Formats: sequence, structure tokens, C-alpha cells
Amino acid sequence: MLPVSVYIEGQSDLAVVARILSMAGCSIHAVYGRTGKSGMGAQMAAYNSAARFAPWFVLRDLDNDEPCAPILVQRMLPHPSRWMRFRVAVREVESWLLADADRVSDYFRIAKRLVPGDPEGLADPKQALVNLVRRSRVRAIREDVVPEEGVSSPVGPGYVSRVSEFARDYWRPEIARQSSLSLDKCINRLGELLEYVGPGPVEGQ
Repeated sequence: MLPVSVYIEGQSDLAVVARILSMAGCSIHAVYGRTGKSGMGAQMAAYNSAARFAPWFVLRDLDNDEPCAPILVQRMLPHPSRWMRFRVAVREVESWLLADADRVSDYFRIAKRLVPGDPEGLADPKQALVNLVRRSRVRAIREDVVPEEGVSSPVGPGYVSRVSEFARDYWRPEIARQSSLSLDKCINRLGELLEYVGPGPVEGQ
């Protein structure tokens, strides 16, 4: 397994990244970030410089920051180093999880017919997931994922642990990629990192 340094927005992304890296024949070498996306832009030049020498994977949600992923990538990293993989989840990483409808239904104990068939078309996949879990048949799952009424947080107190468990133990990226173009492209691009033979600086695209 090729070790790859990663930058993620939040802790709930870690299990997702670990699964898709493993599928691509890679493993996590070191984890950076986990403090939101606000500081990512300022750090991109440093990460990109490091990617001249070794593989890096930076994952960011598109949200509504740009109309599409390519525009966001061009704005944030117009000249990526050869071993940099800067990928964008459309519109949030939760859409990648929702793309495995069978396992979403099984784990969160909701009817499969309620799971959106076009997760990348959702304006707010995280909110969509929370709303789905409101209809879960298991009270403990609802209490973990859904925020209490009157609470400012958009998610419940156990959201990260539940999503992480789902991604780590239940989610099937090989299935989800069939319903998520951005996930499919991400896995394909990560697989290209296996061409890395280091050590030593490597320039170019």
C-alpha cells in the first residue's frame, strides 16, 4: 500500500478517505486539517510543494462555493504538482455515502425508497442525510444524528461517530462510485499515484 499524506476538512471525512485510498491501493501516511475549509486555501501552496516529492491527497467539499468542481480546482490550485491529488466532493462528502443506497438503508434503518437516487444533485447532502435519519426506525440512531429542537448545530451529538462507523464498516465505494461521478473520478485519479516510485523530487504535471 502506497502511503499518502492527506488533508481533510473534518473528522467525519477520515473514514471515507481511508476507504477510498485503500480501494486505490494506498494508505494514510499522515493526516492534516480537520479544522474546516477556511484555512485550506492558505495551506495549498505548501501542500502542493510537498507533493513534488511524495503523494498527497486533499479532499474538499464543493458546497456552493462555485458552480462546479473544475472552477473551484482552477481557482485554488491551477498548477498541481505531479503527486498532488486535489479532489472535490459534489457537493459534500455525504453525497458519496448516500450513493450506496442499500447500505444507507440498512445501517440507518430507513426505507430504501427514501434515499435520493441522484446524490450529486442535492443542494445540501449533509442536511439530506440528517433528514433521512429523522425517519429511522431506531431511536438511538435518530438521537445521535439528528439535532435536538432549538439546538444551533445542524447535526446531532453522535453524528461524526455514526457517519465514521458507516463509512468504515458498511459503505461500499465500489458501489457508490456508480452513482457519483466525482467519487468515480477521485478513485481513478488516486489509482494513478501507484506510478510513484520515490524518493526524490519529481516535477511536472
